[in-house]
Amino acid sequence: MPRPGGPRGRIPEKSKDFKGSMKRLFSSLKRWHALLIFSLILAMTSAILALIAPNKLSDLTDTITLGISPKMDEETIASIMNNPDILNEDKMQFKQLLDSRDKSDNDNNQLLSELDELPSSIQNIIKPSIDMERIKNIAILLTVLYLISALFSYIEGYAMTVVSNNFAKQLRSRISSKINKLPLKYFDSHETGDVLSRVTNDVDTIAMNMNQSLTTLVTSITLFLGSIIMMFITNWIMAITAILASTIGFGLMGLILGKSQKYFTQRQVELGNLNGYIEEIYSGHSVVKAYNGSKQAKKEFETLNDKLFDCNRKSQFLSGLMPPIMGFVGNFGYVAVCVVGALLTMNNSISFGVIVAFMIYVRLFTNPLSQMAQAMTSLQSTAASSERVFEFLDEVEMSSQNHLTKHLDKDKVSGEIEFKNVKFGYDEKRTIINDFSVKAKSGEKIAIVGPTGAGKTTMVNLLMKFYEISSGDILIDGVSTKELTRENIHDLFIMVLQDTWVFDGTIRDNLRFNREDITDEEIWQACKVVGIDHFIKTLPGGLDCVLSDNDAISQGQKQLLTIARGMIENAPFLILDEATSNVDTRTEELVQKAMDKLTLGRTSFIIAHRLSTIKNADKILVMKNGDIIESGNHDELMAKSGFYAELYNSQFEL
Repeated sequence: MPRPGGPRGRIPEKSKDFKGSMKRLFSSLKRWHALLIFSLILAMTSAILALIAPNKLSDLTDTITLGISPKMDEETIASIMNNPDILNEDKMQFKQLLDSRDKSDNDNNQLLSELDELPSSIQNIIKPSIDMERIKNIAILLTVLYLISALFSYIEGYAMTVVSNNFAKQLRSRISSKINKLPLKYFDSHETGDVLSRVTNDVDTIAMNMNQSLTTLVTSITLFLGSIIMMFITNWIMAITAILASTIGFGLMGLILGKSQKYFTQRQVELGNLNGYIEEIYSGHSVVKAYNGSKQAKKEFETLNDKLFDCNRKSQFLSGLMPPIMGFVGNFGYVAVCVVGALLTMNNSISFGVIVAFMIYVRLFTNPLSQMAQAMTSLQSTAASSERVFEFLDEVEMSSQNHLTKHLDKDKVSGEIEFKNVKFGYDEKRTIINDFSVKAKSGEKIAIVGPTGAGKTTMVNLLMKFYEISSGDILIDGVSTKELTRENIHDLFIMVLQDTWVFDGTIRDNLRFNREDITDEEIWQACKVVGIDHFIKTLPGGLDCVLSDNDAISQGQKQLLTIARGMIENAPFLILDEATSNVDTRTEELVQKAMDKLTLGRTSFIIAHRLSTIKNADKILVMKNGDIIESGNHDELMAKSGFYAELYNSQFEL
């Protein structure tokens, strides 16, 4: 059965403590507080300038409207009739025009058509004339306002980009440093994908959303509140009209959002189910084919696909209603403003320019609401991601090594290691190693065998100080590992593990990892000993051949590369943890010969399930349930006919 919320379909997390997470996030931004505040102030100022512009645009509209209409106000008429420089005959003709205008249904048009018939002395006074100086001043002011607003927006955007990207860089650096300080048990108890997601996806989410959401939220709130204030300052009747018209639309939006939310949530669940099922089926595609399970798999897939289709159809249909409703809200607001504005204009309560200003205010009032909703959603995602990142950064680190002053030079180490009554458990309730004691002399080859879960790899991890022992001690040349730094201990060991690790890069870079002083001759010598030199020569470029995940290199070949890497490292101790488990029998024979050469002069610890590979070990430790139950070389243990003999003989049983 599919697992809901599988690796590829994990349901997005919501913040557990939004307020606390955002508080800590802003506290972490302390270094950039000044720039952040400056950016938010610019965003607010830019919004305020955008709110001032409509009123200036209203003045511009009124100036143009007055300029294209004849001057027929009472003051102008009185000045004409009382002007002694105008002939009485001209005044009588003008008076007749006024009388006919009063009786006409379309008096203004009639006046415009008869304007040319009036005497020039009157024409010069009442003819339309646009105040170009005022228009120029208003146009310049509007241009300056829009330019400053755009400039502030650009500076604010640049500043937020600097803050978000530098903060993301700092987070990644802190995470990188934290990874090196975390104990191995953290990675044993957390999935690799989850750790990688915190380093990549969560940090990117914080940076991207913080860059966009904060200024969007500040700008939207400023525009929303500012547009309400400016509308009431301009005309309260028009303001109430615009708000009521928009409220109807937003009521419909809220109703649809309430209905659609459950489908969006269910869609994520069904998407997780489908992705989890696909991942399971295709990761085991060969098994499905072998057992003729294709029909059953297809049937289950169709069922999950239909459920996802139904949720997608309903959620997308309802979400698809949002754009037309937003368009309706805006258009309905425009219509309401125009109708009420026309009535007020007829009553000479407002000018035509006020209607123009309110049409802009309606847009400034409706748009911020959806932007605020989106910004809050993004901030929720930011808070959830920051919680995951800070959880990682708050994990308990390995004990400090600042007080450790002892140091062992790998060129001077004799090669003795002693385990003295070592006890260890991953937690207080579960002990893995009960009482482990053994002494390895210089140059000895110590093999550790036993069933799965006996504690073999755990002993190696304790020796490498990946874990801290619960009690007892481990001595290297008589010096306790408790008194040595982890870096110093790691420098003393060559370690070849069961799991191969080959990174994207040339073969040369892979083999001399972290050792720039290694020459090509030394690399080829190590490859020749392992028996992989011929394979490397067949690759294009030889040592310069770039390896990647897409290359058709077998697991055994990768293992041989890691063994060659270990041979290049010149250290007094050697750990082989199932190093030959991924190679075939013929290759195992070659590797075994190489290992014999590698172990010469080194104290070696070999963990192996293929007991044939450790027959020549100086001492074989047989572990079971965290204790050494048998000890000796191969012949001695076989002669005892004990647990080791059973393990060895079981390899040849059918």
